[in-house]
Amino acid sequence: MSGAVTSAADEARTAAAGRAAGPSAGPWRRALARLRRNRSAVIAAAGLLLIVLACVLAPVYAGAVAHTDLFTSNASGTAIVDGQRVPVLAQSTEGLGLGVTPIGPTWDPGSYLLGADNQGRDVMARLLYGGRNSLLIGLSSALLCCAIATVLGVVAGYFGGWIDAVLSRFFDVVWAFPVYLLAICLSVVLLTSGLHLGPIHIDAGSLALPVVIIALIYVPYVARPLRGQVMALRDKEFLHAAVGLGASDLRIMRREVLPNVLPTVVVFLPLMTALNMLTESALSFLSVGVQSPDASWGTIINDGLALLYTRPAITLAAGLCVGLTAVALNVLGDGVRDALDPNARLRGGA
Repeated sequence: MSGAVTSAADEARTAAAGRAAGPSAGPWRRALARLRRNRSAVIAAAGLLLIVLACVLAPVYAGAVAHTDLFTSNASGTAIVDGQRVPVLAQSTEGLGLGVTPIGPTWDPGSYLLGADNQGRDVMARLLYGGRNSLLIGLSSALLCCAIATVLGVVAGYFGGWIDAVLSRFFDVVWAFPVYLLAICLSVVLLTSGLHLGPIHIDAGSLALPVVIIALIYVPYVARPLRGQVMALRDKEFLHAAVGLGASDLRIMRREVLPNVLPTVVVFLPLMTALNMLTESALSFLSVGVQSPDASWGTIINDGLALLYTRPAITLAAGLCVGLTAVALNVLGDGVRDALDPNARLRGGA
């Protein structure tokens, strides 16, 4: 009984949001009105915006606040802590006295807020800079993946026949490999020689290389649902009417099919961004993703692994950034899904 009352209340709020958007409001404006009423999605979007802004302003923080160089080793540098000048890399006193121990977190934004890594570089500045690369790779690969998957899914679902058979077998082949194993294999091969395929030329150390690799391995995971949705649309009356009016296949796919699958693509986008960002972090942690001198959250976690017991802030800060960003993207993706399809919650959605 309480579930029925809750469902009725949700429907009433949805209807009120639609009326507030105006009688001529389109489906996208109504979806936006529903998304604004989703408190969890709004909080996730605000948190994600703060993370993005902080990462975008990484050069400003490094130059104007921390006064440090993100890419230069500072092994012989010093810092002022509690009024005293101390070395950034102190000689280790453990064991045989070999090696150095980086300065720990000072909690001073102007001087090694989160400490230094094993090369004397400011962890906070590199954390923000690495976040720019992680977010850029995650979003770019998600956009590329969704674009390729949309084209292949629409073509396979609309034409069927041998075209669908060929594309479906391609999806099956890619899907048969474990995702991370396939990504690692492609990265190891392409990191040495780069990607040279027809007019496409990507150097071995370019950030575009992990973007392409991550986008390609996830194409079947997006294309498969879109293909099924297009196959269901083929029996709809409006599609038969368009065929009867003599519209070309390209026009039907562009004007009739694509607008109906676009909401699904929009829902996939934040979810794939989070997944791709996690994949990039895993590859960079294994040293087959972002290459030096560039950094990402995955490379920072790898850098802090050797200092995990003495300076855990390096690994914990980068891992926390990855986790918070992934959670925010997933919550936002769920909110977008509920906004575009209000009945998803009644079918068991979050």
